[in-house]
Amino acid sequence: MFGINDGLVSTIGFVAGATGSLMQTRLVLLTGVASVVAGALSMGIGAYLASKSQREFFASEKAREHREIEEVPEDERKEIRDIYARLGFQPDEVEMIVRRVTSNKDLWVQTMMREELGILEETVNPAKIGLLMMAAFTVGGIPPMLPYMFMQQPLAALKMAVIVSLVALFLVGVAKTALTQQPWLKSGVEVVFLGSLAASIGFGIGKAVSWLWPEVGAVGL
Repeated sequence: MFGINDGLVSTIGFVAGATGSLMQTRLVLLTGVASVVAGALSMGIGAYLASKSQREFFASEKAREHREIEEVPEDERKEIRDIYARLGFQPDEVEMIVRRVTSNKDLWVQTMMREELGILEETVNPAKIGLLMMAAFTVGGIPPMLPYMFMQQPLAALKMAVIVSLVALFLVGVAKTALTQQPWLKSGVEVVFLGSLAASIGFGIGKAVSWLWPEVGAVGL
């Protein structure tokens, strides 16, 4: 959802700005394709590095907990007692939990990771996350580009691109409710509003650039 939404919003904002400054369908299409490719690579690499860093952080914290269990086991037992006492367990229940948890070092470490540090193990492959984000961004970047492939007039192509993108954004917002359990109309309208804002700002910046530097609009003539 994040990748598709980002691809849609950033691409419609970009092509709106490019249309406002270049006013040539072919150039907007070429620069738009370059923007989608660069954005997809950036998002994919960013997602890969973030997921990889998360796994490395988990591994380092897990190793630290293993070391503390070996070196200061009584301190670690006290931490478990304190954790479950704060959760409202009775002293005899706490002692039973401590015995059960500390009887298995792997369970002990997992419990400390979850209850003390609030960290859940990252099991997803970073490369898979990166590829998924890259593909999602690309899918999101396609709809705003379609009109420029078949229409010659840049402003007409932009209007159609905005319509296509807003419909796609609305559908993304509606689909998002399958996870968020929010009202589908509210979610769809919210995403459409943000996409419209991005397109308006992009077009305004493009127009401002063409007014300040008229030679930009003459590129490729």
